[in-house]
Amino acid sequence: MIPLPPPLTALLAHLSEAGIRPILVGGFVRDHFTGRDTRDLDIELYGVASLEELEKHLEPFGSVNLVGKSFGVLKLSFGGYHIDFSPPRTESKRGFGHKGFDISWHSDIDFAAAARRRDFTINAIGYDPLTQTFLDPFGGIGDLAEKRLRCVDPATFVDDPLRVLRAVQFAARFDLACDDSLLSLCRHMIAQGALEELPKERIFEELRKLLLQSPRPSIGLALLKEMGGLAFFSPLDRFEHTPQDPVSHPEGNVWTHILMCVDAMVPLLSGETKRDTVLMFSALLHDIAKPFTTVIHNGALNAPKHAEEGVDIAQEWLFRLTEDKRVIDAVLPLIRYHGWPRKLYRSHAGDTDILRLSTQVCLDDLIRIAEADFFGRSFIGERPQSFEAGKWLRAQAERLGVLDQPPPPLLMGRDLIAMGFRPSERFKAMLERAFEAQLNLQFATHEEALAWARQNLVTDL
Repeated sequence: MIPLPPPLTALLAHLSEAGIRPILVGGFVRDHFTGRDTRDLDIELYGVASLEELEKHLEPFGSVNLVGKSFGVLKLSFGGYHIDFSPPRTESKRGFGHKGFDISWHSDIDFAAAARRRDFTINAIGYDPLTQTFLDPFGGIGDLAEKRLRCVDPATFVDDPLRVLRAVQFAARFDLACDDSLLSLCRHMIAQGALEELPKERIFEELRKLLLQSPRPSIGLALLKEMGGLAFFSPLDRFEHTPQDPVSHPEGNVWTHILMCVDAMVPLLSGETKRDTVLMFSALLHDIAKPFTTVIHNGALNAPKHAEEGVDIAQEWLFRLTEDKRVIDAVLPLIRYHGWPRKLYRSHAGDTDILRLSTQVCLDDLIRIAEADFFGRSFIGERPQSFEAGKWLRAQAERLGVLDQPPPPLLMGRDLIAMGFRPSERFKAMLERAFEAQLNLQFATHEEALAWARQNLVTDL
């Protein structure tokens, strides 16, 4: 049985007394078997005459959100859960893309008929809270136990192109092996252009789930490659054919390194979704230019300027998937500077170099990317216990107060006005000159900044 809190049990009993049979479905039931805790709950309601009737039955338990009413869904936050209530439904393909379906709502079909529309057997398990029994017409419980990902109905699975990417992220999130028939279906769908049917926002969201919610994102990426899907995400399809120096990268080609790198990033994530989205996509794309820059020089493999060249390539890649400029703007400098923590550490860089770097990229995030890059590989000999360059840079950045953001300018426009300067277009250049002097450690306090300005800017009066 699935233990439910008394308030939720009371709500379900109230619906039952009104002649409505509630069945818990979807991720909430699946996650009961995987040991995950979720507060999002989908409940199918059998015997509902109308959504208006259902709304009246739910009103005593809180404010009903009608946003999804046109789709046959009523939302309620109650007892610590975010609940979607809906009648059972069937779907039929009518057009192009992920949303090309006609939906029919029913109050009298059985659970198996309603569950047939679902994508995977592990998502087609129901739970009757009143009889405390599981409804499993397609063997999803056994598939979870066997670590197997199967589709419910091959004939209808191919109707929704998004299911290819859902297979990829579910395999990684729950460490499932893709069933041979499902793998064949996904290969066929990709070959027929399924990914091209999808809006880029949905593609980006599925990749984000894969990268952020998986203990080992490499499982999903490897499955995507096995399905033949990497060409859609080119130049990721070229990583496998791009060798690396066997001394610094004993693991082999760039693809192998990237798989290891995204897995190495998992324990380094911050727990903040937006920030972790940036970190994971940076880990995925940090070597995106290596297929174009790798050369053999004096018998040795090298990829000169791959970080710098990677900025434009990654920008174009990300724009194909998202309009979120904040994500793109945060990813690009992490790609550009991902090798700098080790570079500064090896050169015994001084405070000025660290201060300057903090004006280009968030050092805390950069250290995380560099550490994932460092441990996302094999080693000749014993594996290091820690990322020394990262530890060093973090200590220096904390001492300088620039771990999360650059140093604030010590000289401001109001200071120039107080000194007798008239506001003009020259202010920008003057303040930039002052900030440059600050980064060069020519002054470290506001008073010293004023003294520097009187000595160096007075000729501009």
